[in-house]
Amino acid sequence: MIDYKNKTPDEVISGLANEITAPWGRKINVLHESDAIEAAGGLKTGLRQIYMAALGSGIWPVRYMRNAQSISAQEQLKLAESCAAVIGAGGLGANVLMLLARMGIGGLNIADPDVFEESNLNRQLTATKHTMGMHKSKAAQNMINSVNPAVEIKTFQIRLTGENAADILSGADIAIDALDNISARLALADACRKAGIHLIHAAISGFEGQVMTLFPEDKGLEIIYGNNGKPSSRDPAASPEAVMGVPGPTPAIIAGFEVMEAVKILLGRGRILKNRMLYIDLENFDFQEFCFGPEKEPDQS
Repeated sequence: MIDYKNKTPDEVISGLANEITAPWGRKINVLHESDAIEAAGGLKTGLRQIYMAALGSGIWPVRYMRNAQSISAQEQLKLAESCAAVIGAGGLGANVLMLLARMGIGGLNIADPDVFEESNLNRQLTATKHTMGMHKSKAAQNMINSVNPAVEIKTFQIRLTGENAADILSGADIAIDALDNISARLALADACRKAGIHLIHAAISGFEGQVMTLFPEDKGLEIIYGNNGKPSSRDPAASPEAVMGVPGPTPAIIAGFEVMEAVKILLGRGRILKNRMLYIDLENFDFQEFCFGPEKEPDQS
């Protein structure tokens, strides 16, 4: 029986950790989730905090150990410390949210005003016969809790506007566009600019998609959509998504690109789609890049 009153969190976690031989043949110290939950209860703290403390000591939560050959424990800690705002919890958004949760992002702000209907079942990950009529943000929260209870979640069952964007983005290190209309995207880009955070944009229709990353100083969405950067009154029902439809594989694949951009930005790694838009035609497996400014990458160190 652990004496929680006379031990520090590091001592508790170290006492619960086990050394194992990982599948790639190297010995590592790991923390099983049952032990992490016990520590969180004994120390009267959250599971997220237990995982951050473990990673800070070089101990891998077992749920993240398969990341260990691609990122370091300190990088996994950085993800656990980070918060992402995902605007839209439908086709793109649900896939983005589940990938972020599995990757180990510690905080998620989820904004979506809609409820599920039967036509969502072809592509939206959290749409099931049991979630019909449920708010999409709530269904996403429930599924994330069942996958990774260490993720701390805020939900907003509202449509993002210039007036409420600051609240939705509060505490976020990065924002991810999983919207389905131009007006809301431009409002989101303006809010991210004011908040000084990166925005990862994506749009999908049919078997096609596009992805790009906007730094606060970038004007990419205005270049693509025009209207001098001001939200338009364009009817969302006339969007390409509505006109061409969205088969299930498209949001799943494009969401992966968005999440990879988020991971690279948060960890300061790799080549980011700054001033460049990646266009993907999945039916013909055609990938093209369109440049909107200097291709020189910012210093990620």
